[in-house]
Amino acid sequence: MELTAEIAAYRDGTGDPGRLVGEFRRAVLLAPLADGDAGAAGGLMSAVSGGIRWFYAFTDEEALARFARARGEAGREWPYLAVLGARLVDAVVPQVDGPAGVAVNVADGDGSMLFPPVSGIVPQACAVDAGQDVASGAVA
Repeated sequence: MELTAEIAAYRDGTGDPGRLVGEFRRAVLLAPLADGDAGAAGGLMSAVSGGIRWFYAFTDEEALARFARARGEAGREWPYLAVLGARLVDAVVPQVDGPAGVAVNVADGDGSMLFPPVSGIVPQACAVDAGQDVASGAVA
């Protein structure tokens, strides 16, 4: 199943978190380049919300175009990198000073998904829940 289908299944309550993360890691995503944003790590477009840096990523050019329209910037060129989801969390996230995750298809409402900086998604050294027993919330 492709990532958009896994996102839909997960949001409908029928998806499997492991399959969702697996599809995210295998998916080739479009990561827009920052346009002179000195705060963006690695030259990729991102935003900070809730103390987390979220890198924008899109499953296809149409999803990126919806994002551009939502920002009122559909008339400009949107350069991007095609990158595996695994590369974003395994190579880009560790370069950020502080917690970081990936926001997929953020302009799509019910088709969007956040991949937060937690164990099982980002490297353990970057996970905000590292050292905790996730099931009980206890610190290991």
